[in-house]
Amino acid sequence: MPRSARRRDDGQVTIEFLGMMPTIIVTLVVLWQLVLVGYTFTLAGNAADEAVRAGTAAEPGERDAVCRAAGLDKLSDAWRAGAEVGCTTGGGYVTSDVKLEVPVLFPGTVSVPLPVKGHAGAVEEAK
Repeated sequence: MPRSARRRDDGQVTIEFLGMMPTIIVTLVVLWQLVLVGYTFTLAGNAADEAVRAGTAAEPGERDAVCRAAGLDKLSDAWRAGAEVGCTTGGGYVTSDVKLEVPVLFPGTVSVPLPVKGHAGAVEEAK
């Protein structure tokens, strides 16, 4: 290739990279948001498991408070702020339902209006 043809293409890579930069940034932002959604699902399931585990061992009169405290215990402040944890008992079976809000890009800021739910159940321990 003659030298003059190569000189005409000198800035082409820079132009193409700058043109693709918004697409790369949007892709990374979407991937990060998907990671936050997945992590929130993991947190909701774990919080429900912890809550029901504590709820099965608690006395029936104290069960809801113990269940709620155990469900919120392992959550960081960003997810704890909008969390809803509750336990119900019926027929010797304890269930826990947890509802968490998914943060938008940064935990502790704005949340997506679609909550993530976690559910767990266990047999009540005999006293």
